[in-house]
Amino acid sequence: MKSHFHFIGIGGIGMSALAMGLLQKGCSISGSDLVKNDETNKLEKLGAVIFTSQVPQNIEFVTSKFTNRLINFVVSSAIKPENQEFSYCKEKNLSIKHRSEILAMLMRTYTALAIAGSHGKTSTSTFLSTILELCTSNSSSITGGIIPIYNSNCHLENTKYLVAEVDESDGTIDKYKSDIGIINNIDFDHCDHFSNLSEVISSFKSFAKNSKKLLLNFDCETSRKNFYSKYKWSNSTAKNVTYAIIPTEINSKYTIGKYYENGNFISNLNIPIPGQHNLSNITAAIAASRMIGVDFIKIKKNLKYLKLPKKRFEFRGQIDERSLYDDYAHHPNEIKETIKLGRLFIKQKNNNEFQKNRLIALFQPHRYSRVKQFNKEFAEELSKADIIYVTSIYGAGEGNEEKITSKMITDLIYKKNKNVSYINNYYEVSKNFYELTQKGDLILNMGAGDCHNFWSILNEKNN
Repeated sequence: MKSHFHFIGIGGIGMSALAMGLLQKGCSISGSDLVKNDETNKLEKLGAVIFTSQVPQNIEFVTSKFTNRLINFVVSSAIKPENQEFSYCKEKNLSIKHRSEILAMLMRTYTALAIAGSHGKTSTSTFLSTILELCTSNSSSITGGIIPIYNSNCHLENTKYLVAEVDESDGTIDKYKSDIGIINNIDFDHCDHFSNLSEVISSFKSFAKNSKKLLLNFDCETSRKNFYSKYKWSNSTAKNVTYAIIPTEINSKYTIGKYYENGNFISNLNIPIPGQHNLSNITAAIAASRMIGVDFIKIKKNLKYLKLPKKRFEFRGQIDERSLYDDYAHHPNEIKETIKLGRLFIKQKNNNEFQKNRLIALFQPHRYSRVKQFNKEFAEELSKADIIYVTSIYGAGEGNEEKITSKMITDLIYKKNKNVSYINNYYEVSKNFYELTQKGDLILNMGAGDCHNFWSILNEKNN
């Protein structure tokens, strides 16, 4: 009997990827979301039924239309119990699955390479997907971002390998079994679910236990101290690690480094992606490819095709000599790396021009719990920009009983860097764009909410 899947909240990057994958596998799909986006439009074109409301009638429609199919209703942790569709499904005892169960089910039918970690999962998944696609033509992918080589967050065919990005944010990471499990790094985050770092570590421990082989980042102190594996990578040493790329030059266009396996120098590599944190993600992707036996010469030949996923230091364009970049950074350590990369770009520009270019950080905090937990760390990293604008918090469905606001961050930044302002929202920024910026500015627009609509808001205003 063929299956039908109805996704409650189908527009999310992780949910839409699964819906796309199941469509490609021949299942029928429906879903609801209050906001239409590129992902829901793509799914609709491919035959999915999309509702722009979330009401019990949608569920009734689905159960009456797909009577000859086995129907599953899929939710993510973002769906609250009071959601009308969700509560109706529970009331009627319909089959409800969490998105992690669907991803785990798909992973079981492939040689699965699962990418976990606090930061860089989507980039690592993108690099690994690209290498495996070009070197083996036998690889599928489900990720939390748009992979340039597929122009999609999902490419699911009857291949041998599957690259899957797995999420630790809600504790469901213990559902996944993989042939190779990759842990990029471990940091305290997702304070709405975890109360301290050791809880985060134990959720990664169950992921490690479910991985036949584990690949670890030796440069991350937390993973180095808490996990053991004979497969490790590093960008600081070639000793006692299986895979290493030691950088010899990092600039705003590329990274050059020496590649080692088991301490032996193999080759110089020229990688078309800037940034130390990206080098770590690329090293992980090369290491995982080598662990499944991909020929190194092939990998080296295809490195020139690597690209970052969308929203990862993504150049959106220039308006009156001001350059705008979008980045998904929403944790202090991610902001730190993104600002570092911004500085590399400015250093390059300042060599050629007389004008002093400024780095502007435009930040939309994501979740009240995260701001409460990390306000000092946010202030520490953001104050390293020349000018800082912080907008109101994107709540992501969280309640705000404690009345937490972005002023917690701006007041702390002000002690270190006086060039900071709170600006209510992106329409305000857009309205005062020319007063807030000057020619030559590099603007880093950071966050995990709806801040990436800024470019289109700006363009509407300027056209």
